[in-house]
Amino acid sequence: MNRSVLIFIAALLVCASVAASVAASEGKTLRMAYDADPTSLDPHEQLASATLQLSHLVFDPLVRRRKDNSFEPRLAESWEQIDDVTLRFHLRDGVTFHSGRKLTADDVVWTFERLKKSADFKALFEPFDSATAVDDHTVDIVTKAPYPLTLHLATYIFPLDRAFYSGTDGKGRPKDAVVKHGASFASSNISGTGPFRVTKREQGIRLELERVADYWDIKSPGNVQKIVLTPIKEPATRVAALLAGDVDFIAPVPPTDFKRVQAASCCTLITTPSTRVLTFELNQDRVEAFKDPRVRKALSYAINREGIAKKIMRGFATPAGQLSPDGYAGHDPDLAPPYDLEKAKDLMKEAGYEDGFSVTMIAPNNRYVGDARIAEAMASMLAKIKIKVDLQTMPKAQYWQRFDARDGDILMIGWQSDTQDSANFYEFLAMTPDSATGYGHYNAGHYSNPEVDRLTMQAQTMTDENARAEVLKKIERILSDEAALLPIQWQHLAWAARKNVNIEPVVNAIDMPYLADLVID
Repeated sequence: MNRSVLIFIAALLVCASVAASVAASEGKTLRMAYDADPTSLDPHEQLASATLQLSHLVFDPLVRRRKDNSFEPRLAESWEQIDDVTLRFHLRDGVTFHSGRKLTADDVVWTFERLKKSADFKALFEPFDSATAVDDHTVDIVTKAPYPLTLHLATYIFPLDRAFYSGTDGKGRPKDAVVKHGASFASSNISGTGPFRVTKREQGIRLELERVADYWDIKSPGNVQKIVLTPIKEPATRVAALLAGDVDFIAPVPPTDFKRVQAASCCTLITTPSTRVLTFELNQDRVEAFKDPRVRKALSYAINREGIAKKIMRGFATPAGQLSPDGYAGHDPDLAPPYDLEKAKDLMKEAGYEDGFSVTMIAPNNRYVGDARIAEAMASMLAKIKIKVDLQTMPKAQYWQRFDARDGDILMIGWQSDTQDSANFYEFLAMTPDSATGYGHYNAGHYSNPEVDRLTMQAQTMTDENARAEVLKKIERILSDEAALLPIQWQHLAWAARKNVNIEPVVNAIDMPYLADLVID
């Protein structure tokens, strides 16, 4: 064989090797294991982390938060304040939905109006008056009064394909209907502008997505071509799957397994503080005793939050005596987590419940880290003031139906502020429930205080940061004084992945990993 032939063959081998390497780097599959999968494909059905995580895969927001909490242009490539109440968004040109339709301003307006109708989302957009298409690529979003959080809420506007969701389905039902915990067109069909499209879904078993070939964001470094999500409820099983190489990425990682993951040469653990508060609500409509603030305060004093954080969370949580975490405008450093068992007993006696009473408690067992164990600890602590708890834990898909029906005397809920602001906690968890506005939508305790309602609404339009902070702190003090609900802790976040899966740049404190930007070596 002559020298030129050998050179030619060598060149072919090099080219083949390079091509194979390029193909491998451009077509990666991410095998994920979360504690649970999204309960619906409708991005407006439930205001929950799983819903928003899915939205960042299949849809795109107008803007999104960077890791430093600044705002990054997405479908809106720029924006400008037109007047005190109008923020104008300029949309990217050439963005298409998975159906092939081009995104226009009318899709943004249609999505905005649907959000205003959603039972879960309407309270977020109650301060807003309208959205108007100026032209095909320009949208004006107008608030009822000067509102300092408009851009924050733009992170929750994921434009939907209005043509895809318009009309009726095969059974004559409106395709745009938002049906919570029920069968609807939107709950099982989906079309967005996002980097991935859903290709297979078996609820509770498997969710598959594939990358959209003509996705608009060509600057993204992400090389994941396919995502396979397998829900694994049990934390130990989820960790074992990662260590065995059966999956590439898991969340959440329980604190009990941190050392196990860190000791494994195959994997990387990423942790970060979070502002999500885990709290319990006391259903006053079902339990007469809970209408007495002395009883509610007795329950609060009976809970050893420090003990829960130390023993169950292994220090991977911050005990909470209020809703607002440190760094939020409403945070009051004087509101330390209460714990005084004798005071709790005295309050029960003073209120006429020295002999206690019986209640039911419901909690998920695959939604928050340690959720079932925390609920068990709560039941044990309340027994010390003679409150007998019938505890029921269940998967989150079942839990949210029970929660929405207020089917429990004590109910667990975690809340991440949608605006990264204190007022969002009060709007959803503390204001008097109002189906028309959506305020108090997650107030399963039916707590009601006109002063809390008034101050929360006042804070919405305040532009003086210092004055607004004082109002928000006043609300926190009222909620604490009345034990409106029982904050337990701010839960931290943890993810783990195989060494070749570079998750650090794409995970964040709002627990919405931007997996389209993920690079797998």
